[in-house]
Amino acid sequence: MKVKCMICPHGCMLSEGQIGLCHARMNKDNEIICRNYAKLTSIALDPIEKKPLYRFHPKSMILSVGSYGCNLKCPFCQNHEISMADDNEVKTYYTPPDFLVNMALSMRNKNNIGIAYTYNEPLISYEYVMDCSILAHKKGLKNILVTNGYVCSEPLNSLLPYIDAMNIDLKAFNDSFYRKIGGDLETVKSTIANASSKCHVEITTLVIPDENDSVGEIVNASRWIASINEEIPYHITAFYPRYKFSDKEPTSPEQIYNLVKQAGKYLKYVYAGNC
Repeated sequence: MKVKCMICPHGCMLSEGQIGLCHARMNKDNEIICRNYAKLTSIALDPIEKKPLYRFHPKSMILSVGSYGCNLKCPFCQNHEISMADDNEVKTYYTPPDFLVNMALSMRNKNNIGIAYTYNEPLISYEYVMDCSILAHKKGLKNILVTNGYVCSEPLNSLLPYIDAMNIDLKAFNDSFYRKIGGDLETVKSTIANASSKCHVEITTLVIPDENDSVGEIVNASRWIASINEEIPYHITAFYPRYKFSDKEPTSPEQIYNLVKQAGKYLKYVYAGNC
């Protein structure tokens, strides 16, 4: 019997024991489970600006955690060692929700305000993020998602009451780019529009030469963001050679600053990153 995973638009139909394309979800006993539940590969206390979130509790710290797997296949991924990995390819640390939340609470004296689910795609670990977020909120901690936004609306809506802030990747503003990495633009736009009405949202675009770097594309993205709210912060960041794009040239600072200037005609808060 095949069972459909309902977390993202891929809707993987999985037979007993079969693992989804994200590496994190599988059919076990005719039920879709989160096989990377509480299995962390990365944990660090970061400045909140590193997420990046510039207009949500600035100068705070956030306990940042990640697991493995992703539901997109970006050839430029900066964390491909974990995002493209399977369970047996990375070292994981079992960290149940109560342990993680207590760790976050113990770091309040270091100006920690909560937990950021980041590094790989957190929403493929949906049940873990939900359990941690509910418990964290009960303890007065903030929950932050750093996500590609490629998620179905029903699970997102169930999670949003416990999420205080999100940084959502807008990887490009053309659907052909998204098709190449295994997603679609309209889903991400829907996530941004939905989330921005319920929590603090900032958006990031990694500008890759000859891929998504035209002025027209950034202008169109900025106009669209402004149509939701001109005060949504927009991070336009420079690409550096990574993973399968290791032979590409980095984005020049001059190009980033020009794109920031163009986006600033429509949005109140635009930031240059990685320059």
